[in-house]
Amino acid sequence: MSGTKRQPDAAASLAAMLRGGEPAPMGAKLALVLRMSVPAMMAEFASMAMSFIDAAMIGRLGTADAAAVGLMASSTWLFGGVCWAGVVGFSVQIAQAVGAGREAEARSVLRQGLAVLGGLSLALAAAGAAVSPWLPGWLGGKGGTALLAARYFAICMAGVPFLQLGALSTAALQARGDMRTPGSLNMQMCALNVLFNLLLIFPAREWTLPSGFALRLPGAGLGVAGAALGTALAEAVTALRLGRALLVRDPVLSLRADERLRLSRRVVRKAARLSAPVAFENAAMNAAVVAATAVVAPLGDVAIAANSFAATAEGLCYLPCIGIRAAAQTIVGQAVGAARAAAARSFAFLATACGMLAMTCGGVLLWFAAPHLIGLFTREPDIVREGAAALRAVAFAEPFFAAAIVGGGALRGAGDTLVPGAFNSLSMWCVRLPLAAFLAGRHGLRGVWEAIAVELVVRGCFALARLKSSGWSGGATRADAAGDG
Repeated sequence: MSGTKRQPDAAASLAAMLRGGEPAPMGAKLALVLRMSVPAMMAEFASMAMSFIDAAMIGRLGTADAAAVGLMASSTWLFGGVCWAGVVGFSVQIAQAVGAGREAEARSVLRQGLAVLGGLSLALAAAGAAVSPWLPGWLGGKGGTALLAARYFAICMAGVPFLQLGALSTAALQARGDMRTPGSLNMQMCALNVLFNLLLIFPAREWTLPSGFALRLPGAGLGVAGAALGTALAEAVTALRLGRALLVRDPVLSLRADERLRLSRRVVRKAARLSAPVAFENAAMNAAVVAATAVVAPLGDVAIAANSFAATAEGLCYLPCIGIRAAAQTIVGQAVGAARAAAARSFAFLATACGMLAMTCGGVLLWFAAPHLIGLFTREPDIVREGAAALRAVAFAEPFFAAAIVGGGALRGAGDTLVPGAFNSLSMWCVRLPLAAFLAGRHGLRGVWEAIAVELVVRGCFALARLKSSGWSGGATRADAAGDG
């Protein structure tokens, strides 16, 4: 209708808010955080849903199959974490360039990110494939479980280049302020994952409908290998679609024929400076999770499977915070680029408070629904009991986890990655691991998760203290000292 005003999208709203002359009211800031968070939550929900789908389908195959995937979960996170860490150094620069109105510079950073991270992903894929035959044994896997785990991991590694492309495309679109496109495409990835899993995991079978009609379903019967292949195919298709949305269709970041790839020492060095602490943090933290898997492995296949299912179920709780973190990183990054330091700080605190509130509700969910959440993946009563106890052990620490997640995203948006990354790594290795090894011998898997809870509290308190300090927003100028954006 001609008399209806079209609401500006989140990217336009953010640009207007940062370039306006007057401080924005708190209600407008909250509305912007939520508008940008919800589509980002959709993108993260897709990733979580894929983990749920794989876990639920594999759980129907048996304890050994579930244990094989659980054994390799932390290692796949390790490689994926390195991919995402590399993205940070370029996406932060893109957000800051967009916030400053330097669109050509943002496109130049993107082209350089494609080249550098493309080479990195190929190297990671080759390294992962090379160690896949021996890695399950190093983690304590034995016999048939180790063989299944090796096949699963090798296939996952083959998909790393597509994972990298999807990660960079998602982060670049979000840095520009477009949360909707990656959210929608990643949601569609879930449907592809279900389809590919149904075709690849299970053998051909008949499904009798309530009407009595028998439907013949095709299937390759590949089991655990089929789950890895189905996920890799879904990620590859989605990564190509995300790449097209970014490089061909985006109004700001799409590639121009008259703009060439030129590697800038300044851009690459800054990307390395921003990404290296995040890469080290992710590597150290995921390596600690791998080491924790070695702590869990002697407890038996039931504990390994329960630990994996509990980690997947906990993702339901912190899912909203991942979306809020993406919004916080984008808003703070653009605010720094626009030289609005006070606005950056205001948005950082607001987003962190939203995350802590959301995760308080998530902790309540974990406590009361723990057996039902684990029951989504398996009918084995021992696994359900062990997994539920693990979730309840960590439930009270979830608000502190929110502070670490969202606060960390805000700090990254400002380019503050070194100090938070170092602290988080030390927290995992000096608090979580020693405490988990100590409590595992006394309380089994529940003791491991009690150690996780303690470490999350420590990490969350640090994030809050860092946000309160004055040093993290030093990347912004002080030109806006008189207003809070």
